[in-house]
Amino acid sequence: MTTAPLDDALQIRHAGADLLSLALIDARNHTLRWLAAFDGAAATEPALATADDGASPRWLAGHSGWYQEYWISRHVQRQRGALCDPAATRLASIDGQADALFGPGSLRAAGALTDFDLHAYLEHTVETTLDLLATAASSDDGLYFYRLALLHEDRMGEALAELAAAWQLAPAGARPSPWLPPPTRPARDALWLPAQSLRMGATPGGLVPDNQSGALDVAVPEFEIDALAVSWARFVEFTDDGGYDRHECWSEAGWAWLQTEGRRAPRHVEQLRGGVLLMRQGQLQRVAGGQPVLHVSRYEAEAWCRWAGRRLPTEPEWEIAARAGAARGFVWGDVFEWVAGSARGWPGHRSATGTLDALPAPASQGVLRGASWLTRPRRRDSGARRFAPPARDTMFCGFRSCAL
Repeated sequence: MTTAPLDDALQIRHAGADLLSLALIDARNHTLRWLAAFDGAAATEPALATADDGASPRWLAGHSGWYQEYWISRHVQRQRGALCDPAATRLASIDGQADALFGPGSLRAAGALTDFDLHAYLEHTVETTLDLLATAASSDDGLYFYRLALLHEDRMGEALAELAAAWQLAPAGARPSPWLPPPTRPARDALWLPAQSLRMGATPGGLVPDNQSGALDVAVPEFEIDALAVSWARFVEFTDDGGYDRHECWSEAGWAWLQTEGRRAPRHVEQLRGGVLLMRQGQLQRVAGGQPVLHVSRYEAEAWCRWAGRRLPTEPEWEIAARAGAARGFVWGDVFEWVAGSARGWPGHRSATGTLDALPAPASQGVLRGASWLTRPRRRDSGARRFAPPARDTMFCGFRSCAL
């Protein structure tokens, strides 16, 4: 089946003005659908009112407009792309409050945006972006910030989805929604893949996210890897065997996190024994055992692996399986997946202006690969990487394992 250009990760990476225009409109409409869900909801639980970094839904949506304005309509060197001077003089914003509300160091809480006409700002910024795109140079430099702005807004949409899962909300008519669950899949045997070489990193050309730039050639010995992300049925075996009480299953950092959090199950889980119950849309819902375990920290993923006598895959192993294993039953894209190792760049990495994945990242950051069932199709790239603290469990994240 042919993938539509709007949903094709490779075509979007190299998108010209016409395809970018359609994608930017699609992304902004997606943002507005999420925003409508939050605007119509009463935030009754302050602890759930913001994302991990303290950002409110209105700030996340507004930052999409500000990012476009800051790097495109206000940036006089935008035509130079990644080689521009990020400190070059900028034009004034259409709203004198915008930098204070959405720029570096801004207040991200909902109360800071009470009197701000967010919908008008979002409408104006995307219209200006599209007007400028119509006359932009068709080179990678000329289209750099437009492609980056699209990636940014798709990321903000995913952050809104994560926050909606915490609030138990969904945009009207949105498909999929946070409580349209990941697919339920029948169990499959693990795959054994032969020793081979792999070049990590994206091929130059088009938009290359910062954490995919550069290249690393790796020789990978043969390995066995799960065909599917670990399911709830497999994870419950760990909890039934006292996994959250067994110090020997946890790293020292993981055990310290567990004691601090008092965690007895993954986030949003209300019951594990006798069937998994999750809180969705304000109601308890029974989860099929064949769905992937969701909202787990890397500490929990590592603990399950130690208990099972297995390990997390390395980045090269995961990518080899994602590229070559589809015909043999390897499935990815249901959840972001924790892998072994820490955040790092590939040799030859070059930081780009305005990047969303700045390197070097803190050594404490872990790595996730793949995508979730809520990731826009155009962001489903087997080479994509995300960095997050090991304790982060608000993302739609799970894991799979390899044989020792």
